[in-house]
Amino acid sequence: MRRRRGYAGYSGFRRRRRGKRVAIVLGVLLGILLLLAIVLFSVRISEIEVTGNKQYTKEQIIELIFDGKWSRNSAYCYYENRFREHKSIPFIEEYKIEFKSPTKVEIVVFEKSVVGYVSYMSSYMYFDKDGIIVESSGEQLPGVPWITGLEFGHIVLHQPLPVENQNTFEEILNLTQVLSVNEVKVDKIYYHSFVASGGQVELYIGDVVVELGSSENLSGKVAELADILPELTGLAGTLYLDTYDETVASPTYTFKKK
Repeated sequence: MRRRRGYAGYSGFRRRRRGKRVAIVLGVLLGILLLLAIVLFSVRISEIEVTGNKQYTKEQIIELIFDGKWSRNSAYCYYENRFREHKSIPFIEEYKIEFKSPTKVEIVVFEKSVVGYVSYMSSYMYFDKDGIIVESSGEQLPGVPWITGLEFGHIVLHQPLPVENQNTFEEILNLTQVLSVNEVKVDKIYYHSFVASGGQVELYIGDVVVELGSSENLSGKVAELADILPELTGLAGTLYLDTYDETVASPTYTFKKK
C-alpha cells in the first residue's frame, strides 16, 4: 500500500511538472506571438512608387488609396490588398499593390481607355474607342478633348453612346491618335453634320479654331498644324487647313484673325 501511495504521489508530481512545462511553453509562444504582432503592426510603409498613371499624379493616387488611419500599416495593407475589394476610383480600371519590402510598395495603375467626352445633363460622360461610356464626372479631365456636334439620345453608364452613325468613334479614335502622335493638344473637337457624308471637323485650341474640313488626309493636316501652331501663340482667329493637298510641295494656308 505504501508503494502505491508513493507511486501515486510520484505520478502526480510528474503531472504537475509536465503541466508547468506546458504552461511555460504556452507562455513563451504567446509572448512570441505578441511580440510578432507588435512588430507587424508597428511597421509602416514609408516609400511608395506609382506606375501606369496619366490622369492622376503620383500624390493623388497615394492619397486616394492610402486614405485611412491604418492604410500605411504594412500588415493591414497586405491584408486589404489580398482579401478585400479594391477602392473604386474614377477613370481607374484596376490597381495592384506590389510589396518590394515591408516598408516599400509599388502601386501599378491600370487606367480606363478614354478617347473623349460629351456634355450631358450637367455632367461630362467619358467614352472609350468603342463609344462605351466608361465614366461620368462633374470635372473636365485634362488632356481629353470635348467632342461636340454629335447627336445622341439617352445616355447610360457602361453602355454605348447612342449615336446614329457608329463609324463616328472610329473617326474620333483616328483623329485623337493622330493628334497624340503629333503632340497637338486640343480643347474641343466639333463635328458638323457628321452623320452625313463629308462631315466637317473643327478643332478648338485656346483662342484658335482650326478648320480641318473632311476626315481625309488627317495625318497630313495635323502634321501641318503642329508646324504652324508655334506661330499662332497669343493670337485668336481661324486657321483653314481644309485646303490641304498632299501633292503641293510648299502649301500656304489662310489664318483670319478674330
